[in-house]
Amino acid sequence: MMDLTLLSEPDTWISLLTLTAMEIVLGIDNVIFISILAGKLPVAQQALARRIGLSLALVMRLGLLFAIAWVMGLTEPLFAVLGHVFSGRDLILLGGGLFLVGKATHEMHDKLEVAHTERTGKVGAAAFGMVIAQILVLDIVFSLDSVITAVGMAKHVPVMVVAMVVAVGVMLAFARSIGEFVDRHPTMKILALAFLILIGVMLIAEGMGQHIGKGYIYFAMAFSFCVELINLRLRKKLAPVVLHHRFEGEALPPTQDQGGTK
Repeated sequence: MMDLTLLSEPDTWISLLTLTAMEIVLGIDNVIFISILAGKLPVAQQALARRIGLSLALVMRLGLLFAIAWVMGLTEPLFAVLGHVFSGRDLILLGGGLFLVGKATHEMHDKLEVAHTERTGKVGAAAFGMVIAQILVLDIVFSLDSVITAVGMAKHVPVMVVAMVVAVGVMLAFARSIGEFVDRHPTMKILALAFLILIGVMLIAEGMGQHIGKGYIYFAMAFSFCVELINLRLRKKLAPVVLHHRFEGEALPPTQDQGGTK
């Protein structure tokens, strides 16, 4: 039960807003991964897969939050290899990072090198279950990171719960738009997979005891995303010109790089 006196404290609202924003940012990679995996299913099943994936993410976060003593116990040393001590958290991050790098690399190869037919009709329950199982594995890793962040930023469990529920609600609201946007633009899908590889490498480094500031990672992701948005806008602007010249049978006007200007 939430102590109502907390609502009168400015620090409570500040920590709630800050933590909610952070949870949304941390959830972006989760949404991207879920959208890419759901995109492998027929259109009729994609929305259901996204809802199940994000619902599982919320359940996982809340479960870990209420088992906070166990989560904190994961930081206790288990064994040492070549002088480096590993904890349960390290092993989860290592496993999740390796899985994320491997899965993102496989998906990138699949998009670039493998011919696909259009996904129509129904898929078997086994294929749908396989997608949900893969989403669940990454939900565990992302949830652990999310809960540890929440514990570090807020003092009260009710504040953490509200922040996580609001963040997952926002992700549910925008998951479809993100998925459709990524599906419409193949270059965005490759960029998203590259982001996931980057995050996987960060998780592996964290598991090996090498801390990498998340601010650097998210700045690089935001910068690359903005550059790609500019490229998309430029391609959209040039597309009618290219189509017109092809229709008229004319050569495209030379660019400065081709020596067409004097």
